[in-house]
Amino acid sequence: MLADATTRSGGTATSVVPVAPLLPVAPTGFAARCTRALLSPWSRLSLLLVLLAGAASTVLLFHPQRLLSDGWPPQLTGAMAALVFAAAYGLCSVAFVPRPLLNLAAGALFGSQLGTASALAGTVLGAGISFGLGRVLGQDALRPLLRGRWLKAADGQLSKHGFRSMMAARLFPGLPFWGVNYCAAVSRMRWMPFLLATALGSLPNTAAYVVAGARASSPTSPAFLIAMACIALPALGGAVVAWRKRHHLRPQ
Repeated sequence: MLADATTRSGGTATSVVPVAPLLPVAPTGFAARCTRALLSPWSRLSLLLVLLAGAASTVLLFHPQRLLSDGWPPQLTGAMAALVFAAAYGLCSVAFVPRPLLNLAAGALFGSQLGTASALAGTVLGAGISFGLGRVLGQDALRPLLRGRWLKAADGQLSKHGFRSMMAARLFPGLPFWGVNYCAAVSRMRWMPFLLATALGSLPNTAAYVVAGARASSPTSPAFLIAMACIALPALGGAVVAWRKRHHLRPQ
């Protein structure tokens, strides 16, 4: 407490002068300005674009589609190979590698059951990485740009009805995987509904492609034909749901 006080020491009066507390001073100077510039929303968005461009360039150089022709490294087998493939799947999906190609590779390499588990784990991992990058590096810069009618409507759906909106987006294979991830990241959708809806909504299409890859050597087999039908049915179902729910895509 700040107040004047007078004390006596050896018969001598001593006056205590109150001292105001020191307020924190914001750093100034060239280094502080550079730090603020680097941490600004647009700088973080630029970093995100650079990372994505670098990842896509790396994928173009290494040609991941060779997995379908060359196979997996022979020193990796069993569950360990599936785990490594899931990690590679997640990173490749962040770098815009088409998921159908990765799913076919998972089936060709590991069969139906282990391939489905590995591909689904990679799907959730890649979605989580994209969502985290978009939320940390892009959300602050992009949210002020959500001014159009459809952008506001999509943002409202993902923010208020995140789980069911994401389920519909995952069940409809016509929507790009990476685009849905970053749209969800810019919205106010929470982590858990996003990941759970991604896992559940991606399962049918992922399993269908994996089974098709596992049975590609026998294209007239019932399993292959059923898998191809399961690839087409979610697209049709998603189109029907989107048509029936189109009136919800109105700004609130």
